Amino acid sequence: MAAMYEHLTIISGRAHPKLAQEIADFLGIELAKVEIWNFPDGEIGIKLLQNIRGRDVFLLQPTCHPPNENLMELLILIDACKRASAERITVVMPYFAYARQDRKDSGRVPITAKLAANLIVKAGADRVLTMDLHAAQIQGFFDVPVDHLYAAPILDEYFLSKKIPRDQIAIISPDEGSIKRALSHQEYLGGNLCIVDKRRSSATETKQANLIGGPITGKIALLFDDMITTAGSIVGAANVVKEQGAAEIYIGATHAIFCGNATALLREAPVREVVVTNTNPLTEQQMFPNLKVVSVAPLLGEAIRRIHRNESVSYLFD
Repeated sequence: MAAMYEHLTIISGRAHPKLAQEIADFLGIELAKVEIWNFPDGEIGIKLLQNIRGRDVFLLQPTCHPPNENLMELLILIDACKRASAERITVVMPYFAYARQDRKDSGRVPITAKLAANLIVKAGADRVLTMDLHAAQIQGFFDVPVDHLYAAPILDEYFLSKKIPRDQIAIISPDEGSIKRALSHQEYLGGNLCIVDKRRSSATETKQANLIGGPITGKIALLFDDMITTAGSIVGAANVVKEQGAAEIYIGATHAIFCGNATALLREAPVREVVVTNTNPLTEQQMFPNLKVVSVAPLLGEAIRRIHRNESVSYLFD
């Protein structure tokens, strides 16, 4: 095993060392040693504690909360590896912050997702490995190859383990923008498709009004979204589904951001279980009894193995 990964190095930033360790364990290798600290004025200092000259380096750093700190730390890590003569630098970024700022939806606003992508490439990244971008076209913001993985198969496998009869399932899209995602889950899990009619009143406030499709009376409703941030939208959708007579409700999402009072909202929501992946780290305060976290480490680990060996990763996209 060691010979297979003779030139492979995995380095973790401080954003999610637990996930990095899980990936390293999956591959059967040790994480590279790196020292990261903050100077008294808040500046970030980094020193690689081993030789990486000529090595295939994978930097694990989701740009989760706090996004600005973790993004800057990632840029400095890339620069450190580039100046240490790494042969190739692949940024493994399970969660990409600023992805929702992907277009000009009004006058005099930036496209921050493109700016962040430019910074990562300019710092020296040769490749990016990420998961469930808020909009798939963000891959084009990076002027280097991007491997864009999806957590849907992992979530679907979990719900399949529940052995819910296919004719008892209702796949719920929490808004019109998530229909394509819901259809992919429906193809794998079965059931009928419904859409919650969501009206946005501001950048942070939405109102769920009607359910398109159905009926769902007595059905097991599975709501899927790419991320849960404040939980207002997904909990609002769950309330609509409950009012329409669903027997049980489950929520599935890739990225657990859990800002503000999201944990409190989810804890009180009329749902049997909230299923998320570990693309972002969660604190003890963000955990609650009916939260289930499934790991993406095997998926990311297999992608890293294939990229390192110059093998196809396309089948992992499905």
